[in-house]
Amino acid sequence: MRRRVVVTGIGITSPIGNDLPTVTRSLQEGQSGVRAFPEWGEVKSLRTRLGAPVDVDLSTLSRKRTRTMGRVAQLATWATQNAIDEAGLSADLLSSGRVGIAYGSTSGSPPSIEEFVGSLVGNRSLDGIQSATYLRFMSHTCAANLAQYFAVRGRVLTTCSACVSSSQAIGYAFEAIRSGAQDVMLAGGAEELGIAAAAIFDIMFATSAGFNDRPTESPRPFDAARDGLVVGEGAGTLVLESLESATARGATIHAEVLGFGTNCDGYHMTAPFEDGMARVIELALEDARLPADRIEYVNAHATGTDVGDSTESRATLRVLGGKVPVSSTKGFTGHTLGGCGAIESIFCLAMLRDGFLAPSKNLVRVAPDCAPLDYVVGAPRQATPSIVMNNNFAFAGLNTSLVFGKV
Repeated sequence: MRRRVVVTGIGITSPIGNDLPTVTRSLQEGQSGVRAFPEWGEVKSLRTRLGAPVDVDLSTLSRKRTRTMGRVAQLATWATQNAIDEAGLSADLLSSGRVGIAYGSTSGSPPSIEEFVGSLVGNRSLDGIQSATYLRFMSHTCAANLAQYFAVRGRVLTTCSACVSSSQAIGYAFEAIRSGAQDVMLAGGAEELGIAAAAIFDIMFATSAGFNDRPTESPRPFDAARDGLVVGEGAGTLVLESLESATARGATIHAEVLGFGTNCDGYHMTAPFEDGMARVIELALEDARLPADRIEYVNAHATGTDVGDSTESRATLRVLGGKVPVSSTKGFTGHTLGGCGAIESIFCLAMLRDGFLAPSKNLVRVAPDCAPLDYVVGAPRQATPSIVMNNNFAFAGLNTSLVFGKV
């Protein structure tokens, strides 16, 4: 018997807000979180100057318990603390073994990596390197630090899978609860903004560089003038719980996780593949036991890159048809990489709760190479969706699709 899985807590820190009401208002009012970083011009050959930072006070976290954390893990902890508080999870429950963690990021904290490598390789010395430095940049730093900070003793799943890190985390947490392996899971992902991420995508000619003097006009998902992605940061945490557990605790239920799909293209390390994208959407529908026409909104991964946006649009049309409303919220936040799946899932929950569909910010003219979909443009669209889908895709052809519904 498959147990039903619901969302009982939400925590978010993002370029457009650090709580659900603020995020909702930003999506409705068209507030961009992108700004210019002119200091990046000091790096030779770096084209982009755009990033989407988070403005959040992390000093509320225990200093003693954050010494093994870089910024990425601190963002994760801040969001998770808020999700735990909202869900009303007690310390006894967190350490009971009935609660687990599924959390990811693209990597550990880049400044700690730079510190270690710079000293070891650049200076040929270990002098000055702290013993905790590795703990800040190890790949599973978010999940491991969360487990220690909140004394969680259930299973810990580390999903360090680039841009599907947090969507896979939500999916695997969903499966752990549905199967009965855990009653509650803290699920999500985080990303820390730094020049290293901008440089990685810049080398691949995937960053936006034509709007350096107009930061709020980029990225432009699905738009004819799109010229690449904008790197961002943030964290999103969902408390997932079996319906039985949530009901017994008298918890507030935000939504239900109805289905999850993940697969691999097995095709190319960086090039998107329509067949793999289409198949993962089908897998999520099959898992949710829903026909395609039941999906009432799709939050697309679309980052503002040429091939990525057009390929995703064709895969969406192929499985869901051209009538379902589609938008990408990355026009508001940039690409939050390892955090995007959770952050964008939370955006979907805001739309379910408040009855609107966020537009694709900066989508003025749909590119001719993008499929004919019902793109939400301009102002938010008033709607009362009951079932929505969030899709994310990553390098190496890793794909995810999540389906959420009202309870």
